[in-house]
Amino acid sequence: MSRLYDKLGALKAKDVVVIIDACFSGAGGRSLIAQGTRPLVNVRAAAPVSPRLSVLAAASGAEVAGTLPGQGHGLFTYYLLKGLQGEAGTGDRLTLEELQAYLKRTVVPAARRQNREQTPQLQSAQPGLRLY
Repeated sequence: MSRLYDKLGALKAKDVVVIIDACFSGAGGRSLIAQGTRPLVNVRAAAPVSPRLSVLAAASGAEVAGTLPGQGHGLFTYYLLKGLQGEAGTGDRLTLEELQAYLKRTVVPAARRQNREQTPQLQSAQPGLRLY
């Protein structure tokens, strides 16, 4: 992850936002996962090194990311797309911070209804970064 963040941070872009619908856990050791959950990525989630790089991830390091039955993709992705389509913002603008707050309000209770914990994470030096 550190190498990926280094490469993304070196881009000549003004800002880079990385969105990851996967689990990051050092716990590992799982050979079977429950249906509807995303596999664990056995790495320590490195913090972005560039102040221009923001990372929005589906779950904390101790949690698994799950799917939303009937939607064909992850629970996090489902609400991320709804948030980007206007449910998270106020009018014609949306910041990373507003999107993160919306994801916590929607993903956390939806995961609990599936009997598990999933808390979207934001790592950013610019939480007020305007997405649109």
